[in-house]
Amino acid sequence: MSDKFEEPEASKGPIRISLGARLRGYFFAGVLVTAPLAITVYIAWLLISFVDERVFSLIPPVYNPETYLPFSVPGIGLVLMVIVLTLVGALTAGYVGKLLLRLSERLLNRMPVVRNIYGTAKQIVESVVNSSTSAFREVALVEYPRHGIWTIGFITGRSIDQISATGGEPLINVFVPTTPNPTSGFLLFLPEKDVHRLSMTVEEAIKLVISGGIVTPPPRPRAETQPNILSRA
Repeated sequence: MSDKFEEPEASKGPIRISLGARLRGYFFAGVLVTAPLAITVYIAWLLISFVDERVFSLIPPVYNPETYLPFSVPGIGLVLMVIVLTLVGALTAGYVGKLLLRLSERLLNRMPVVRNIYGTAKQIVESVVNSSTSAFREVALVEYPRHGIWTIGFITGRSIDQISATGGEPLINVFVPTTPNPTSGFLLFLPEKDVHRLSMTVEEAIKLVISGGIVTPPPRPRAETQPNILSRA
């Protein structure tokens, strides 16, 4: 009688997956592929529809392309807006356009209420569009709304002397966006020692805010010394 026991031979066939598991896997794969595309198309459709409605409301029916078409074509208003903005930019680049722009700005600056709205809107647009400005070029971590709670913020510049004098030390302007709409938020004036700069980009921070922390930036080594753009301003 042998002391050795023969172990059952292991099955060499492939592992079989049940039909339900396969269907479940196919379903989630379809969701991962379809959901981002559907969300992108939906947001693009909302944007195009919004622009089309605003543009077509300003165009007389005689010059409206949809008047002569048997069906509605989305995106015509967006194309017309791009063409008009390009033409305006081309006109203002010349001498006559610059002269008309100066005259219109002088006229707007003489209106008591309109000049404040125009001046503020112009400063905001120039700060966002101009690549030489330091606005929204750095992401920071600040303690808000109380000590021990941290939130993402964007450094927008250095506070004016009047605000810094009230605070007793130089202060930094930090815009703290809300989730999931980063266009609204709170403006904070904080000492530089309370503003902790991060190595992530502005785009990565915006994705982090919009997704509620679901979409996180890739890990990267933390820099020993981070550049201070405000010291060069």
